[in-house]
Amino acid sequence: MSRYFDALETRTADERANDLAMALPQQIARAKVLSGYAARFAEVNPANVTDAKALAKLPILRKSDLVQAQTEKPPLGGFNAIPVAEFAHIFQSPGPIYEPGGMTRDWWRMGRFLHACGVTEQDVVQNCFGYHLTPAGMIFENGARAVGATVLPAGTGQTELQVSAAAAMGVTAYAGTPDYLKVILDKAAELGVSLGITKAAVGGGALFPSLRQEYADRGITCLQCYATADLGNIAYESDAMEGMIVDEGVIVEIVTPGTGNPVAPGEVGEVVVTTLNPDYPLIRFATGDMSAVLEGQSPCGRTNMRIKGWMGRADQTTKIKGMFVRPEQVAALVAKHEDVRRARVIASRADEKDVMTVQIETEAQDAGAYEDSIASVLKLRGKVELVAPGSLPNDGLVIEDQRSYDS
Repeated sequence: MSRYFDALETRTADERANDLAMALPQQIARAKVLSGYAARFAEVNPANVTDAKALAKLPILRKSDLVQAQTEKPPLGGFNAIPVAEFAHIFQSPGPIYEPGGMTRDWWRMGRFLHACGVTEQDVVQNCFGYHLTPAGMIFENGARAVGATVLPAGTGQTELQVSAAAAMGVTAYAGTPDYLKVILDKAAELGVSLGITKAAVGGGALFPSLRQEYADRGITCLQCYATADLGNIAYESDAMEGMIVDEGVIVEIVTPGTGNPVAPGEVGEVVVTTLNPDYPLIRFATGDMSAVLEGQSPCGRTNMRIKGWMGRADQTTKIKGMFVRPEQVAALVAKHEDVRRARVIASRADEKDVMTVQIETEAQDAGAYEDSIASVLKLRGKVELVAPGSLPNDGLVIEDQRSYDS
């Protein structure tokens, strides 16, 4: 197995800049003729957009812009460079936002990450990302195919069945959210079943150092990537485990939240991504995630820019159990019940798993009366705490993340 996925990973800075000077104008030209970009890029000459400095002068594209455009011109709002019928899949994320997907080799660029995890054609990958409406399952399956691995499309839930399937099929690698692997391993131990998983490729949530160490103690090397439903893979860890290496198919900027202006090197800001995917050219797409550039190159030999990984949200949106919980969802929950004055979602950790607690200001006494509404609106089940009216802090927070990302 070659150490690198391809020669792009070890380009010199000059080689990467020269390649970008050719690829970026072509991508801007593709976007300029699309109805979604017509007004935004009316005065832009693609030939002049050859580097990150020139790119930073273009307007930011936000998720809210996609929602509005897709509502006005379904299904993809005029941002697709090929007809919808030529995509293999269409997915849906909260918003709702619809995302296209392809089946060509490594369309989502996840193969690069799985290769860095050591996954090869000799591996059977238990893919525990969801396959229903959201794209994560297909993103990782597409990457597994790019490295020649066999996929067990397990999806989520039914843990005992997951354990028996992993044992029967000789699964050697796991793909899924960071904490669900522990659920499978603990269930296997409870059942007295021995599993052969030695590699884990995770995403969709924070990989806490203590959880990574627990996997290492069990003989499993666990690496994480940073990807989104809209963009595919953005950055990934290698065996050096020093920051996340930016994928070769995207351009990452770190900007001051809400402005689109690049921050000084090393400062924390919002992650803005331009994808070079010719089928779906998202230009300066604001993720809402926070990160910072990590100076220098990775000791693994890959030469692209590194970021420090996920460092929270520019807004209060928080990922819990691999799902985003947004302030507007909390507002919808409050509006659903006349007796509820305010609500606050708290994200915490217990036994290396995410825990969601929903505090509700009400005079009611039956917490169970809100459980179905919470599951329906927030798309997750969690602990419900009823608190007296006026007792929640008046600090503007409706989502509070109490998890520590350093331990």
